[in-house]
Amino acid sequence: MGLVEWSMVLGLSILWGMSFFLVELLIAELLPLTIVFLRVSIAALTLWAVFRILALPFPRRIEIWIAFLAMGLLNNVIPFTLIVVGQIHIASGLAAILNATTPIFTMLVAGALLPDERLTAAKLSGAVLGLSGVIVMIGPGALEGIGQNVLAQLAILGATLSYAFAFVFGRRFKNAGLHPVTTAAGQVSGSTVLLLPVVFYFQDPAALVSLSLSGWAAVAVLGVFSTGAAYVLFFGILGRAGTTNAAIVTLLIPIWAILLGSVFLGEVLQPIHFAGMALIALGLAAIDGRPLQWLRGTSFWRS
Repeated sequence: MGLVEWSMVLGLSILWGMSFFLVELLIAELLPLTIVFLRVSIAALTLWAVFRILALPFPRRIEIWIAFLAMGLLNNVIPFTLIVVGQIHIASGLAAILNATTPIFTMLVAGALLPDERLTAAKLSGAVLGLSGVIVMIGPGALEGIGQNVLAQLAILGATLSYAFAFVFGRRFKNAGLHPVTTAAGQVSGSTVLLLPVVFYFQDPAALVSLSLSGWAAVAVLGVFSTGAAYVLFFGILGRAGTTNAAIVTLLIPIWAILLGSVFLGEVLQPIHFAGMALIALGLAAIDGRPLQWLRGTSFWRS
């Protein structure tokens, strides 16, 4: 990845890092499936508006829309629901650590299914090093509950595995020549269609009427920015840099969760946080490979 791709990864990690905080605000008022439905439906409305503004060509082939439905299931419906369910029963720190295993699962799945993204020792060691940084930064105390609420923890891990298959499946949209906005809009639209009947069956509509003003604000930010804008970046990274590089964003998400907490909640950054960030940086450097080349006399930013 070059400077542009790394900037896209950084922006995506900020947007997705915000989503964990927003979900924490919403689970006290809404059912998990309802949060997911509002998230993807608002994102769909936003992205189709952008689609019209950009005057992009509308995808008409039936196989593309089937692929949108499949991508929505793998990349939204299944993982979003499992993560929200998991967050109800386990601490957000442990949830973030489990979610940070996504690059490892993605490397294994991509290595098995994609001939141009074979698993290497450098990639795997970098992912493990980054995961170690997440554990250090959040604090080993977050692992104390790892033997409790096993089903909730398996739900988070199931979400990461679903993400891994979604990242691999999403590669096909690059070959279809679709704009990232079109792909993102199609995916969240597919998710909305799949969730609509389920949500109306389980959620009392009165819950939406009684949702607090802060709840609606959280839903709006979650849908427009942490989902709509985020998936435009995601598909851009997927098309430009590949599956593994799109997955490493999950290693950066806990950094933003902690930094946002220090800015908006007055939480104090401790030395352990900086140590964890350093380990994550080393892990990303190992995955990218170019810092080692730089030490050997090769420019880091050379693409």
